Amino acid sequence: MERDDQGLLEAARAGDRAALDQLLTRHQGRVYRFGLKMCRDPEDAKDVLQDTLLAVARNVKDFRGASSVSTWLYTIARSFCIKRRRRSKFAPEQEESLDLGPDGEGMQLPDPGRGPDESLAGRQIEEALDQAIGELDPMYREVLVLRDVEGLSAPEVAEVMGLTVEAVKSRLHRARVSVRERVAPLLGVPEPMAPLAAACPDVVSLFSRHLEGEISTDVCAEMERHLAACPRCRARCDSLQKTLVMCRSSPAPEVPEPVQQSVREALRRLLSAPA
Repeated sequence: MERDDQGLLEAARAGDRAALDQLLTRHQGRVYRFGLKMCRDPEDAKDVLQDTLLAVARNVKDFRGASSVSTWLYTIARSFCIKRRRRSKFAPEQEESLDLGPDGEGMQLPDPGRGPDESLAGRQIEEALDQAIGELDPMYREVLVLRDVEGLSAPEVAEVMGLTVEAVKSRLHRARVSVRERVAPLLGVPEPMAPLAAACPDVVSLFSRHLEGEISTDVCAEMERHLAACPRCRARCDSLQKTLVMCRSSPAPEVPEPVQQSVREALRRLLSAPA
């Protein structure tokens, strides 16, 4: 049976190089995806991946397991992303269960077996989503990528970023709203043309808060009643829901073989060097 992260970590800390290699291989795709989304450059993502895995290999014996392995990895990867972003000429001047609907029912993903036109439309939506995420300010992009793409909990994201959980959720809601607005026209969720009524709440932000457990049962029930009676708000809510499902279902990319080879060679040099 394949060992879990904790078992691999304990073996790696005891000097088992095969366990260390398995642990790093297991997580390299997600670290690479995080680097791609945060750095927006394949070469930088490759360097972030290599630097992160080398740092883990170098410090694994000192890691006491106070955090999960994934949280530790993303914390390290984030630090290297920030360093690269600060050196980039494009850097800004300043750094600053999601598949459930409001009725509690699981949302079904579209059938992947589609015709050429639908496949093209799907790729266009994926590209639009990636672009929308990429154009977020880094402070908002980080929380959305860690929470909605990588699947960390809000407390884990807070730990990675050195923020309070409340600050993470505040940034997350704003990021979700921004991405939904960019992607919604392509999602095939008809939104009635009638303007929002004065009594309509900010349903997109409210639904995001619902997903994070920030609203009471009474407020949740009131929101569900409003959605049942308001097609415009229901469409807006549905488009956010679809956006988040797309974020969560985004597969970790295959790490290119030359990148894997470069990482393996760097690890081999590190592990064979005299203590």
